[in-house]
Amino acid sequence: MNDLFIDDKSGKPVAIHQFLGRRPIACFGNSDGDKAMLEYTTINNPHPSFGLIVHHTDADREYAYDSSPKSSGKLVEALADAPKRGWIVVDMKTDWKKIFAP
Repeated sequence: MNDLFIDDKSGKPVAIHQFLGRRPIACFGNSDGDKAMLEYTTINNPHPSFGLIVHHTDADREYAYDSSPKSSGKLVEALADAPKRGWIVVDMKTDWKKIFAP
């Protein structure tokens, strides 16, 4: 772990830039902690870009959370911004036929 940044929220773009040296063209997130990374990747990127949010909605097969997670990983702001930002939202309960165990 690098002590120069926190790998969450506004620290994610810092880490990405430090390690890649440029904006990525695709990113995938699952919480509001990934919102800054999604914005960094997709807003004003000089290259075509893609942002995807995995919405954990299937408590029977995995772990469901959004506005009231058991511990961390709230997903409210990024989910609300997804339509206006063009981010794809994948709903685990309705979009995935199979969820693989860790």
